[in-house]
Amino acid sequence: MMAVKVKSREILQMVTAYPLGKSVFDLQKEMGLPSIINLSEIENVFGCSPKVKNHLTHQLDHLFTYPDGSARLLTTKLAEFLNVKSDQLFIGNGSDEIIRLLLRAFLNAGDEAVMAEITFPRYKTNVTIEGGRPVLVPLIEGTHDLDRMLASITENTKLIFVCNPNNPTGTIVEKKKLEDFIAKVPEHILIVLDEAYYEYATSEEYLQSVPFLKKFSNLVILRTFSKVYGLAGLRIGYGMMDSYIAAELNKVKEVFNVNQLAQAAAIVALEDQGFRLECVERNEEGKHLLESELTKMGYSYFHTQANFMMIHTGQPGDIVCRELLKHGLLVKSGAALGYPDAIRVTISSMQDNHYFIKCLKNIENRNGGVS
Repeated sequence: MMAVKVKSREILQMVTAYPLGKSVFDLQKEMGLPSIINLSEIENVFGCSPKVKNHLTHQLDHLFTYPDGSARLLTTKLAEFLNVKSDQLFIGNGSDEIIRLLLRAFLNAGDEAVMAEITFPRYKTNVTIEGGRPVLVPLIEGTHDLDRMLASITENTKLIFVCNPNNPTGTIVEKKKLEDFIAKVPEHILIVLDEAYYEYATSEEYLQSVPFLKKFSNLVILRTFSKVYGLAGLRIGYGMMDSYIAAELNKVKEVFNVNQLAQAAAIVALEDQGFRLECVERNEEGKHLLESELTKMGYSYFHTQANFMMIHTGQPGDIVCRELLKHGLLVKSGAALGYPDAIRVTISSMQDNHYFIKCLKNIENRNGGVS
């Protein structure tokens, strides 16, 4: 094979590709397992609304047409649902795309972006790709240290990311602390409040952030249809922001960035709030079960307001993951997430939750208990 002499951008020497790992199919074949329960990805294991599935079959005759590049119908529906103006909304190919576009539109080379040290990793990756400098602030017991984030602001700061609930810990920032934080950030710095797991947060301490858009023009709120609405495979998310920011994002986005099936599915999913509430209730039941059983077993964990849990195993997460895989359970090792002695587990059906606890007990008994 010939050596490639064309060199990529120098900044890419500081970036590594997102570690996708082996597919469930490959692992199943490799381990000789009849099936694998995948609790490693943060997905809605209950799927999407049945109404979405029925509706999409009627969209198949239109696949030869380009999607609406402005997603007008979805934007109108969302504006009504969220009580915001249409020009305050931006529809993206997942909220991931909106993060990229915010940085493309607002981050100059050498600018800084403040974020938690352990949070959604694509903030750091995309800041680096755009030639910016990620400023990492350690968490306090799995939660954003807002005071230290404020103290990290310099004349070069352009954006601040707050993931609430935070991925991978599932924790939230207390309502009053987040209110004060938003008010204290200088108005020339973008506050990107990533609320991908917003719908799962049931705590009274969770801030309802949308009303703050009226007062703070530098606030951007990101949400997605990938989580509770169960549309991760279609890639569609949205952002709420000042109309000026949305207009700037339209300058740097692809013309047809969100496909027509995703737009159609999101509209129907939004209309079926009964299904969303059912998913949240089932997630709460699963969370309470796991918390109760893990406490009895002596395991500690972060108190989550999302559809996953970070569990401290007292031994390397990689080892626990391998042992669970032998039982047909795939979970995420904390080694890749900043917590080497932990695992991240998606909250699932009660049957799968019980099976996970059963397998964890088997591992514990075999290894002589939690260390």
